[in-house]
Amino acid sequence: MRVQVITDSTSDIARGLADKLGIRVVPIYVSFGDKTYRDGIDIQSEELYRMLETLPMHPITSQPSPEDFTSAYSDYADISDGIVSIHISSKISGTYNSALLASKTLVKSCPIEVIDSKLNSAGLGLVTIAAARMAKSGAGFQEVIKEANKAVSQTRMFGMFETMKYLARGGRINKTIAMASRILNVMPLLTFSDGEITRAGLVRTVNNGIERICDFVRKNMPVCELVIVHSAVKDRANYLKRQLEELIPQKEINIAELGAGLGVHGGPGVLLVAIRRSGNS
Repeated sequence: MRVQVITDSTSDIARGLADKLGIRVVPIYVSFGDKTYRDGIDIQSEELYRMLETLPMHPITSQPSPEDFTSAYSDYADISDGIVSIHISSKISGTYNSALLASKTLVKSCPIEVIDSKLNSAGLGLVTIAAARMAKSGAGFQEVIKEANKAVSQTRMFGMFETMKYLARGGRINKTIAMASRILNVMPLLTFSDGEITRAGLVRTVNNGIERICDFVRKNMPVCELVIVHSAVKDRANYLKRQLEELIPQKEINIAELGAGLGVHGGPGVLLVAIRRSGNS
């Protein structure tokens, strides 16, 4: 038996990689009116952005229920030495709390550790992947937990949003701020601070934003691992990749697409990086 790693679909881990590493992904929900979809199963990013542009209502997201996690945990409780469940920041989603509640109510002998990544998207993905690799190597329960917590301390995120419109619609930022950004024709730079999304500046052009992302990576070197995430701007992601390959030519840089669960709030035009720094922090 080995340790089982579980995460939620906001981790934006490619299905092939999740399967290869044995990661169980519990989907969050996206609802348009009376229709509800499971992120990454019933709805993909491309369809979401089309619906955002064409449907009159704005979608809402909801975290998996405790029952969803109980079901996932039950699948592994009798065949695992332990379960490490790693999730989107508890300060921006109730997913962590749902997982924690499920872990406390499941009547099984298998130990379950629920970890707040204090991140989302590929930041959460990097933490989960680090834990899953450790689990696949045959490491014990406490070793996998230690690796996950180490990865949390090492991982940073930074990027730009082409528009604040969708963040404002979903109540993630003040509508006045979003309107001011549109009037001034600027794009926000965002990062994470203690589990919360915070503004890190403003830029007027995409190229300026890409320069700032490169500066962020440069300031956080040496880098152990890096992922670029985009929403419907693959050309920009490829351009950013070429710029970053000059900074860290010895590292493989992967590109992921922002999943539907987070795409609801970012909309098209998001471009960000998640990095895992080398060392202890």
